[in-house]
Amino acid sequence: MRTTTRCSPAPSTLIPLILLILILTLLPACADKEARNMNITTELYGKMPDGKDVSLFTLTNGVTRVKITNYGGTITELWVPDRQGMSGDIVLGYERLEDYLRSSPYFGCIVGRYANRIAKGRFTLDGVEYSLSTNDGPNHLHGGIKGFDKVVWEAATTRGHDSVSLILKYSSRDGEEGYPGNLDATVIYTLDAHDRLTVSYEATTDKPTIVNLSHHSYFNLAGAGNILGHHLTINAKRYTPVDETLIPTGALGPVEGTPMDFLTPQIVGARIGEVPGGYDHNYVLDREGSGLELAARVTEEQNGRTLEIWTTEPGIQFYSGNFLDGSLSGKGGQKYEKHFGCCLEPQHYPDSPNRPEWPTSVLRPGEKYQSQTVFHFGVIGE
Repeated sequence: MRTTTRCSPAPSTLIPLILLILILTLLPACADKEARNMNITTELYGKMPDGKDVSLFTLTNGVTRVKITNYGGTITELWVPDRQGMSGDIVLGYERLEDYLRSSPYFGCIVGRYANRIAKGRFTLDGVEYSLSTNDGPNHLHGGIKGFDKVVWEAATTRGHDSVSLILKYSSRDGEEGYPGNLDATVIYTLDAHDRLTVSYEATTDKPTIVNLSHHSYFNLAGAGNILGHHLTINAKRYTPVDETLIPTGALGPVEGTPMDFLTPQIVGARIGEVPGGYDHNYVLDREGSGLELAARVTEEQNGRTLEIWTTEPGIQFYSGNFLDGSLSGKGGQKYEKHFGCCLEPQHYPDSPNRPEWPTSVLRPGEKYQSQTVFHFGVIGE
């Protein structure tokens, strides 16, 4: 009689084998769950005075949720959890399109063609002087009277396995607000499964021009009240001092020993009284290369929310909401008082077109302007 012996794995090999099977089984399930949590939806937000539709897009990963309208590429809401898992809206803004059309100090928008100020609205490029619209006293600010924050962008959406994206396009015609060249701009907002909101910028031109795009959300990690208790770190040993109209003097001042020093975490309101008018200054980032590098970190100690800002840009503008005065009522009827939000805007330095010694903002035909910023949300201890 023939005997058949059945061989079974020894106990020492059976347990790892079972664990491997479990891991291989669970990984696709986890991946599917992660993918299912990513979603993007579209709804009508309102109409422009000329009847053009404006849309509102909601991007979510199941934890973080951001609402963006294609009017100005504006973030209207940004919901992130605190250390208790309670979600809160951490950006200033309005509930209705009509409010943005009536009056907005650049809440949550894309600013361009040139973010920040250009002295007296003038610059010279290749021997030709250009005059831009002036909308900030004698100076040009954030693209002028009708900058990129006040136009309706063409919009499309796309989904990845662990991310969702809103793709915005706008063609700025030659001579718009005084800028030379037809500029084709693309801004892509991408929310991923790791609570990172990435803003990618691209642009091309058919004439030599200048371009400096940035994002202008007013952040408040507490969700209400002022931001003077926030802790802020900025990776910059130098900044650009300004004159009385907030135009850089041309010097690169050291932050050490001054109220401008945020190399280590500092409470925003601790020394703000020593800064005439409050913080509204460009910091010269300590960069080591051309890729994404950590520029700034904000923490709110009471609820534990954190925000890290990574960028490819050479500078970051820190603005402490000095011009908010309670005259604007935002979401939920909340009046936005002084310092109720702060802006951290990665960008080229203000007035760079008039400072050839600084990183250039010139874009020529055949070249592509590219920039990227990542806003990474979390809680203390992560």
